[in-house]
Amino acid sequence: MAVGIFDSGLGGLTVLDAVSRRLPDVPLVYFGDNAHAPYGVRDADDIYDLTTKAVTRMWEEGVDLVIIACNTASAAALRRMQESFLPTDKRCLGVFVPLIEALTERQWGDNSPPRQVKVQHVALFATPATVSSRAFQRELAFRAIGVDVEAQACGGVVDAIEEGDMILAEALVRSHVDALKRKMPKPEAAILGCTHYPLMETTFQDALGADVEVYSQANLVAESLADYLERRPEMLGKGTQSMFLTSGNPAKVSARATQFLRREIKFRAA
Repeated sequence: MAVGIFDSGLGGLTVLDAVSRRLPDVPLVYFGDNAHAPYGVRDADDIYDLTTKAVTRMWEEGVDLVIIACNTASAAALRRMQESFLPTDKRCLGVFVPLIEALTERQWGDNSPPRQVKVQHVALFATPATVSSRAFQRELAFRAIGVDVEAQACGGVVDAIEEGDMILAEALVRSHVDALKRKMPKPEAAILGCTHYPLMETTFQDALGADVEVYSQANLVAESLADYLERRPEMLGKGTQSMFLTSGNPAKVSARATQFLRREIKFRAA
């Protein structure tokens, strides 16, 4: 009854941690494509190829449903995968929609026309590839009208987190927040549009100010997954073992993951 969680690197562990708390009895197969991280500077075809290879590998471990926890892959590859790659008995779900549903105060499956919402000025922090895709704005437009979104490409943050250089990551976050505020001085809400960024949520909040509501994905995705599986229990795969797979160096990735989650994590080569 396994579920898969895919990310370009370590950021998806924030989603895995939230899912494991929400669904403690569901085995989770995690794939980190650490050898090719970060995805945020790659083109769409490259991201698609890497993502489909990783998802195919996860199917071998008894997974039928994969959460694409990488925002860049969700933005650049997911729609194409759903249209032309996935067989009828497999599913891939992204991380944008649960976030936008929370922002626009919608329940799952609410397909009513777009309407006015409380939040009118939104800051989006994401990788360069996610920003250039405009996937967030596209999904938001299906649900809300009159929302001003200012996107800030946060170059270098994922690299610093993957290397464990949190001092550099903090400095970069503050620099990117300053750049965003020059374009949108008073955002009402901020979207952390990369699963690595919750590791820096305190820094984002401090730099933005206490009056800005920061939306982070992990818990929202976990709750959305629990709701989805309640409605579609047949999407639980036949796998029975939790595991961590990486395209990178298992020892190095395990050490970084253990540092991030503060519990022992052992990756093996994919």
